[in-house]
Amino acid sequence: MTDTLTPVLTDNWGDERAWTLAAYEARGGYRALDKAFAMAPGAVIDEVKESGLRGRGGAGFPTGMKWGFIPQDNPRPKYLVVNADESEPGTCKDIPLLMASPHTLLEGVIISSYAFGAHQAFIYIRGEVLHVIRRVQRAVQEAYLAGHLGKNIHGSGFDLDVVVHSGAGAYICGEETALLEGLEGRRGQPRLRPPFPAVAGLYASPTVINNVETISSVPSIIEHGSSWFASMGTEKSKGFGIFSLSGHVKNPGQYEAPLGITLRRLILLAGGMRDGHELKFWTPGGSSTPLLTAEHLDVPLDFEAVGAAGSMLGTRALQIFDDTTCVVRATLRWTEFYKHESCGKCTPCREGTWWLVQTLSALEKGQGSEADLDLLLDQCDNILGRSFCALADGAVSPVASSIQYFRDEYVAHLTGGGCPFDPAASTLFAAEGASA
Repeated sequence: MTDTLTPVLTDNWGDERAWTLAAYEARGGYRALDKAFAMAPGAVIDEVKESGLRGRGGAGFPTGMKWGFIPQDNPRPKYLVVNADESEPGTCKDIPLLMASPHTLLEGVIISSYAFGAHQAFIYIRGEVLHVIRRVQRAVQEAYLAGHLGKNIHGSGFDLDVVVHSGAGAYICGEETALLEGLEGRRGQPRLRPPFPAVAGLYASPTVINNVETISSVPSIIEHGSSWFASMGTEKSKGFGIFSLSGHVKNPGQYEAPLGITLRRLILLAGGMRDGHELKFWTPGGSSTPLLTAEHLDVPLDFEAVGAAGSMLGTRALQIFDDTTCVVRATLRWTEFYKHESCGKCTPCREGTWWLVQTLSALEKGQGSEADLDLLLDQCDNILGRSFCALADGAVSPVASSIQYFRDEYVAHLTGGGCPFDPAASTLFAAEGASA
């Protein structure tokens, strides 16, 4: 494993009009598609299995194995659904990918659909990002006009239609079964499983649901081979991924590197922390993953090592906070988001997130007592693992972990009668009209 950047998905982002079909084809775009069509569908699945590609949407489930769950003897249509409902605080890799190179995703959609026999694919994009929806719609139109989509693609005999679906802006629709509910025209709420989507998903038919980055990784695997992909990363977390650095680093942005790179290395690549400040805490996979601290700077960023450190790799949304940040305030803001986005279907999440906000809000103002910290942890214990989906589990992650690492800071709010941190000190940009 090397710790240098490996631009693959991001390699063409700086090209002139990289999002157009002409620019994509100039770099060999849709060449992997012909290679896939020369293989049997099962061989494509085997190639993805052997590569070790794991889901890049957070769960890290082996992609080829998920495709293999689709029952080929089921007479109902098979569907591919691409989850582009990226909306968790800190997570910002799929939207840039769709803006810069939507044809990378489309080529992956065609190859993936061919592999498990889907003739209809849906790309579900959250409704607020209208500019992204329009760009992907134009890319789909270009692909149809060029013969990459539609009937008898490239003379292979394989047919595929792609629909770009605009969501209504609910975070819960990032959960795969709630996404299916939205696609079918109902309110976005998670389904009770089983049955699982591979057996009865969209329109009660066998369905594969994968993240944008997961599907976008498929063309390079087919073009270069599974051993090429597996040569990067770690033993159980193969390949490369986009690491999104935001917050108190000098150069926030997208850094594509092999899984297993450390945060210390990524911060160096990002120009370091803000001058005069040190790392205080960070999220390895977005706000729904337990916080880590400076003592975890050298933890390899792969699924196993981050899990052993007590968190989750998730979407590799690395939110970096320095010593100017109040961990209580940050945790409260995240919890307010989950409370707002709870679909309300199950009591632990609907009521539990509300109570978490009430308790955290009082603590941030210096109200209550140290016993309220144990109350918070008790609330987390009664929420964790008791909801329909993982939204509630994600909501308690920053709460429990912030108390674990920063209990003294919570106590300081109580003894000091409120937050000891200046909110303006942690802002990245000066307010309009303020002096620099």
